[in-house]
Amino acid sequence: MRNNAMMYTQRVLFLVLIVLPIKSLLAWEVSGYSGIESLGFWEPPLESQQQSHYLSGVIEAEFYHEWNDGRDSLVFVPFFRWSEHDDQRTHFDIRELNWVTVADLWELRVGIRKEFWGVTESQHLVDIINQTDRVENSDTEDKLGQPMINVALINPDGGTLDLFLLTGFREAVFPGLQGRLRLSPRVNTEQAFYEKQGIEKHLGYAMRYTQSVQQWDFALSFFHGTSRSPRFLREKDNNGGYQFTAHYEQINQAGVELQFTEGNWLWKLESIVREGQGRSYFAGTGGLEYTWFNVFSGGADFGVLVEYMYDSRGFNAPVFYQDDFMTGFRLTLNDIQSSELLAGMIIDRRRRTQSYSIEASRRLGDSWKMALELRLLTQVAESDFSYSLRNDDQLRFELSYHF
Repeated sequence: MRNNAMMYTQRVLFLVLIVLPIKSLLAWEVSGYSGIESLGFWEPPLESQQQSHYLSGVIEAEFYHEWNDGRDSLVFVPFFRWSEHDDQRTHFDIRELNWVTVADLWELRVGIRKEFWGVTESQHLVDIINQTDRVENSDTEDKLGQPMINVALINPDGGTLDLFLLTGFREAVFPGLQGRLRLSPRVNTEQAFYEKQGIEKHLGYAMRYTQSVQQWDFALSFFHGTSRSPRFLREKDNNGGYQFTAHYEQINQAGVELQFTEGNWLWKLESIVREGQGRSYFAGTGGLEYTWFNVFSGGADFGVLVEYMYDSRGFNAPVFYQDDFMTGFRLTLNDIQSSELLAGMIIDRRRRTQSYSIEASRRLGDSWKMALELRLLTQVAESDFSYSLRNDDQLRFELSYHF
């Protein structure tokens, strides 16, 4: 897997060497951030190689240029994180490196991009284009760059059809021997199995139609290709113990997104049907958000969220949420420091496993920002997919400088 990552990096750097000399002729807009992160765990690790504290540094930059009256643009977003203990978390990625050209009724995007799908808060079932950067954050919101050709066909009367040719596949990266927040037994980071080999392993196809009709926003999507979420095969390692090996299958996935806005109410739904990983199954997430605006005449917004997550595979599903409720709140102060707070609780309706999370952030002056995240697991059932994380309650603090 590391060899595959090296080959990918070499190909990307070749493209970078072609693109960056243009900077001497064109005016580029440069932005980004760098920061340090402290990640701590107060429960003892399950394995002796794991640590209780991890220090890391990160830098991400964006180089952007447009011309032809804004109809053409180039963007390059490199990313690098260094981690004190976990070699797997020390990684480099090209989040984006693409050219976009815009016409009246179509857009063409070629290169490495990030494409987000989804409307719900607790999880994004339909979001399948990019591979999740699993060593960045356990919230699964960070994504690896995906090579693609994307054509958007725009209906002037409403609605956009996006067609995707996904020209490469990114293997998932998992925490290493010294890393926390990993499955037990650990995932083999040196080998993976594929249902298809050669070009079929790398190519994928997708489409998504989006439209807004009055208070409704909806999207219909379809994906065919190598699954971004592998199944795990349990096998013996070279030391006589056990390990998981990722197995990537060819799947078809159809998805629906719905969002309805009525005054202070926001109703959301995501659902998928997937085939190719054993028996076909259905999964869905739906819920609502109610927001009080200008709370106490102080300019702040306060919202309450409720969602339900379902997976038809039940206890056999290799995912965290199969029959779970989520409730939480969001506080946005709308102040000059962009202060925000998001807190939530998820409870497994059958196993009674509970997880809690708090995310807070605030700007310090014009360029600095601090972020704090707290994640807890309690009453974890032994049959729960998250059982290997039962000692991984965590507190994460990041201080970053934005330029």
